Amino acid sequence: MTVTNVQKDSEKLTLTLTAEFDATPERVWQLWADPRQLERWWGPPTYPATFTELDLRPGGRALYYMTGPDGDTPHAGWDIIDTDPPNSIVMTDHFAGQTGIPDPDFPTVGMRVDIKSIDGGKTRMTIRNEFPSIAAMEQMVGMGMVEGMTEAVGQIDSILAETVPA
Repeated sequence: MTVTNVQKDSEKLTLTLTAEFDATPERVWQLWADPRQLERWWGPPTYPATFTELDLRPGGRALYYMTGPDGDTPHAGWDIIDTDPPNSIVMTDHFAGQTGIPDPDFPTVGMRVDIKSIDGGKTRMTIRNEFPSIAAMEQMVGMGMVEGMTEAVGQIDSILAETVPA
């Protein structure tokens, strides 16, 4: 499995997932930048995502919904704060209505993705979520965030194993 560590830090209000891949940072970046590739792994297998908008430039946003096994379609979005392709994305992540307006019943979470080359031609990807409060953190963890992120990122190896058209 690609996920090497998941660390919950209640003092720092963070949840950090680390994964390693047999791919270049540029290839791992494509998994975020191409909405069709992102749909194949963002969200656990039982809640696949469909992206209706994806603009990873600073000031851009992403809108998506996930389709559950019973046909429910929770919507969510990202507001992009900063990017440094293929190295990092800084954004906020939130549940939303269909228009992308954050749902006040759920916290907005800061998220930073770091992608870097490591020894042996591999790439390490770190996804760090920052919560506004311990209550917000516990709400999201209680909804299955740890398991969902782990299952979602666990789907990446099969995508990377495929030949990418030039």
